[in-house]
Amino acid sequence: MTTTEILRTVTEIAVAETGLPATVLLPEADLRGMAGVDSVRVLRMIARIERRFDIELDDQDVFGTSTLADVAAVVDKMLREAA
Repeated sequence: MTTTEILRTVTEIAVAETGLPATVLLPEADLRGMAGVDSVRVLRMIARIERRFDIELDDQDVFGTSTLADVAAVVDKMLREAA
C-alpha cells in the first residue's frame, strides 16, 4: 500500500469519525485546532485506523501527531516494520 493510499484511507476514517468534510480535513491541517474534533473523536479515529490496517499504534506515536499526514506517516512506518 502506498503512502497516498494510506493517507486517503486515514482521511476517509477521519471524515467518518469527525463529520467534517474532506475539503476541511487536509493532510497538513492541525486536528487539535479544529472545531468539533475532541480527544474522544481522535481516539475513536485511531482505533478504527488500527483495525483497518491491523496494527497497534504506540501511545507516544498517537499523541505525537497532530495532522492526518503525521498519522499516515506513522501507519506507513508501522506497516513497513511489520513487512
